[in-house]
Amino acid sequence: MNTRTLLPTTLNPTLRRLAEQAITKAQATIPIPLQIKGAHLFLKAKQRALKQAPVRPPVETPLPPVEQLALTEIDVSNPFLFRQGLWQSYFKRLRDEAPVHYQPNSPFGPYWSVTRYDDILAVDKNHAVFSAEPFIVMGDPPEGLGVEMFIAMDPPRHDAQRKAVQDVVAPKNLQDMEALIRSRVRDVLDSLPEDQPFDWVPTVSIELTARMLATLLDFPYEQRHKLVYWSDLAAGSAEATGGTADTDETFIGVADMASHFTRLWHDKAARRAAGEKPGFDLISLMQGNDDTKDLVKRPMEFLGNLALLIVGGNDTTRNSMSAGVLALNRYPEEMAKLRADPGLIPNMVSEIIRWQTPLAYMRRMATCDTMLGGQFIRKGDKVMMWYASGNRDERKFANPDAFLIDRDNARQHMSFGYGVHRCMGNRLAELQLKILWEELLPRFSTIEVLGEPERVQSNLVRGYASMMVRVKRAK
Repeated sequence: MNTRTLLPTTLNPTLRRLAEQAITKAQATIPIPLQIKGAHLFLKAKQRALKQAPVRPPVETPLPPVEQLALTEIDVSNPFLFRQGLWQSYFKRLRDEAPVHYQPNSPFGPYWSVTRYDDILAVDKNHAVFSAEPFIVMGDPPEGLGVEMFIAMDPPRHDAQRKAVQDVVAPKNLQDMEALIRSRVRDVLDSLPEDQPFDWVPTVSIELTARMLATLLDFPYEQRHKLVYWSDLAAGSAEATGGTADTDETFIGVADMASHFTRLWHDKAARRAAGEKPGFDLISLMQGNDDTKDLVKRPMEFLGNLALLIVGGNDTTRNSMSAGVLALNRYPEEMAKLRADPGLIPNMVSEIIRWQTPLAYMRRMATCDTMLGGQFIRKGDKVMMWYASGNRDERKFANPDAFLIDRDNARQHMSFGYGVHRCMGNRLAELQLKILWEELLPRFSTIEVLGEPERVQSNLVRGYASMMVRVKRAK
């Protein structure tokens, strides 16, 4: 693990270099789960010695209407902003009055918010000035768990590691996956209870996502729900996103993930060495690429990239599966439009992803002093690209808060990002959502949402914890 972050900052350069060399050697030989447990014990001992209180999830309090706040008081990093339904008004005020806005006093440190579509685009395309390193979330991960992932790297390192796994979602493979995805969707939908309340999130959205993740990683199918749990943990630490996972839970979960994936990696390597033809899953692809074939010896990158692939395959698809059902309940005229013309499904999928924006932002760091939107941004400043705001920017989308399945520029949403960091699995996510609605539409005459869904606590993930529904099958 990233035990370098646990070294004293006062260590002289020579001793630090020697210590880092020793750490690198140890990381290549000591089992990764033991490294994680060791970092956890060290952190707890350090907290006791310095009498530091462990980080706990934030406590929810009602947020004021944005009209009651001075511009300098607006803090869109609050992890309850989305849950309390105030995010649209907060971001609209920033777009209108301070599209590049500085907040010096957030719980996650000072940061800039970029909230207009064109400004976000300018930042996302310019990795030379706005770096993805070292993290893409607002806060920092728990001390000792500063893993590395290619989404939080700049070229050329980013390009080499992304290239190792991107063939899993190449067009030919997506064609091959389509029949499997459809059979699993049918299996799940055919098992739904009729005319009885059930929770759509675990029954449909999580189940389908877990099945797909297990396929992509060639992970034991019967343990597939571990993948969703680890994804929630990776994106849900209190320090990083204001989520509900405390430090102890995060360390325990990461150690469990490391144990499973290390075992899977070595098992695949042994079978490959014995002459077995490698599969086309993500781990096999990494093992077959010169830049990532020894990734297991670089634990920060090993765990970071696996966490990235899990989160990337989980949050967008899973929460969009729930969002589509919710949106079509809120806009029944759009459901009527869809039933009259099922050919609108592909465009509707884009509109679902725009309307929901499953990941609200990505973080960048200014590599030099620069100007943006008339504001002076200093080298080292955090810059948040608020995709959730850009997707509701009136300058780009007419009537942006409405859900319109035939919106003519729905595909121009920014939920997948732009430039070198554009989401690798965007086509797979779209395919899964398209198949889900192709199977839902003829199968059920109604899909009724029963009350307001429960939303997750996070400033990053715009997701659903629970959504009760009732379905009636078509006659």
